[in-house]
Amino acid sequence: MTENDISYKIRGAIFDIYNELGAGLLESVYVAALEWELLNQGLQVKREVPVPVHYKEVKMDLGFRLDLLVENKVIIEVKSVENLAEVHHKQVLTYLKITKLKLGILVNFNVANIKDGIFRKVNGL
Repeated sequence: MTENDISYKIRGAIFDIYNELGAGLLESVYVAALEWELLNQGLQVKREVPVPVHYKEVKMDLGFRLDLLVENKVIIEVKSVENLAEVHHKQVLTYLKITKLKLGILVNFNVANIKDGIFRKVNGL
């Protein structure tokens, strides 16, 4: 399954969740619902995936956690904020660079229209 195929399924799941739950809940609710939806579609989903950071060939003792990793190919970063900041977009691009993955989806569930809350971020795709 390609990144684009996975992205299509993710987008559908996001719409389903938004239509069912609406806006304004905690990010953790949307992450759990999205994990459930994608698992029910038969996709492999990992939540809170730890990713180490390497700096000048040194593995740092700290890193970050991906909200969701789908099929070991697509990162999903979930937000529920009034307004996405530029740093949220850069965050996903940095995650892609560090993991060497090609596609990330940034979604903000706290919007009036979910179409305005979904952003594809690519790294050489």
